[in-house]
Amino acid sequence: MKKILSFSLFLIIGLILSQLLPQIIGEEYESFKAITNTLLYISLAYIMINVGREFELDKTRWKSYIDDYFIAMATAALPWIFVAFYYIFILLPVEYNTSWEAWKESLLLSRFAAPTSAGILFTMLAAIGLRTSWVYKKIQVLAIFDDLDTILLMIPLQIMMIGMKWQMGAVVILVFIMLYYGWRKMGKLNINQSWSSIIIYSVFIVALTWALHFVTLHFFGEDGGIHIEVLLPAFVLGMLMRQVHIDSKIERRVSSFISIFFMLLVGLSMPQFLGSGVMEDCIDVEGSILGCQPMMPMSKILLHVIIVSTLSNIGKLVPVLFYRDRMIEERLALSIGMFTRGEVGAGIIFIALGYNIGGPALIISVLTIVLNLILTGIFVVWVRKLAIKAALKNSN
Repeated sequence: MKKILSFSLFLIIGLILSQLLPQIIGEEYESFKAITNTLLYISLAYIMINVGREFELDKTRWKSYIDDYFIAMATAALPWIFVAFYYIFILLPVEYNTSWEAWKESLLLSRFAAPTSAGILFTMLAAIGLRTSWVYKKIQVLAIFDDLDTILLMIPLQIMMIGMKWQMGAVVILVFIMLYYGWRKMGKLNINQSWSSIIIYSVFIVALTWALHFVTLHFFGEDGGIHIEVLLPAFVLGMLMRQVHIDSKIERRVSSFISIFFMLLVGLSMPQFLGSGVMEDCIDVEGSILGCQPMMPMSKILLHVIIVSTLSNIGKLVPVLFYRDRMIEERLALSIGMFTRGEVGAGIIFIALGYNIGGPALIISVLTIVLNLILTGIFVVWVRKLAIKAALKNSN
């Protein structure tokens, strides 16, 4: 529980510092931001490599996972759709209800509500003794699948943002190659998996994606750069690694530190919104629609945070409607376990920032993740009680 609260605390600290440091540092702030953004990408790559390492499937039984994938996809899609509709029809003025630009931004930003925090969830469920339960094993599959689905859907969302240029066609081909190779060679790569090695791999992935972007910019001009987010390459590398579970104290401490540091960096990456009517990044009428909305009083923002969090968690109840051969307590425990949010959702928000998406919707999204992190302990205790209740019914 201390780890979960630390995630929320450092995300909030980063958010506060993002408003104070530009005035404190002054002209050096841009250099500082370049350094923190680089560290953020490396941290995100580290986290996604570890998510990929958790991706354990029996390829001889791949057909048995088809239903699980579609259930996970629906469990990721409903929170996303609910929040996107809320941003369009509640947060934005009515004239934007039919604006394609507004819909594009809302669909990209609201994707933060889709992924389950697999790392946090697995650790906490194992700690309370559910590692051998049906709930744990099924959550392990669904949480990884909805993270994967979130990563894959970022490709069409990015195409919507910048248009179907030839570069996006190249990105789709590269994504297909990575996924195909990851599936064919899953668990076959026998390389060092210590924390220090994974940091080196993370730096290499970030450097490789940036090098691809800069080289293509050089040859094809300002609009010709091919940009691939680190999410998928890092995840695929984790998939490729041979399953080695290193559970030492130093490994746990480093992973926790990087996750907490990542949350701090996500907070630091937020644009300025205090002291003015609109976000600082809103420069002209051609800019982000969400980013150009007037900032709300904090009381209204907090109300929206509660509503958005409730909507996103209602969407996560999809598994209750399936797995009818299991008791309702088990299905409800499975759904509540999917409420947890964390690093991947925060990573989506950071990607949205790259398209200058901001405004009240951005702050609501960040604080929604904070609220869900704070409530994670309650969710896990709830899951445990339901699992115990189901076990008692089975024993009778």
